[in-house]
Amino acid sequence: MQVYLPDDLYRQVKQRGLPASELLQDAVRAELRRQELLAETDSYLADLVAEVGEPSTHELARAEAVARRILDHHAERGSGARRARS
Repeated sequence: MQVYLPDDLYRQVKQRGLPASELLQDAVRAELRRQELLAETDSYLADLVAEVGEPSTHELARAEAVARRILDHHAERGSGARRARS
């Protein structure tokens, strides 16, 4: 297998003395694992929907609101942690 790197990326790898083969292996492993986890998630969700049914519009809206609050909370904590370190 041959892998093409754009010139700018190739130069950066060489300038930093990075092990290109190891980086590629790690990236491919990570992507394969990511895809595996996504497939498992899709399977789990399909099983869950088969068991309990599709969520209602109200349930979806509530879940989105909870997720938004969690994201906002983490964003606030992250910016606070950065300020504390400064």
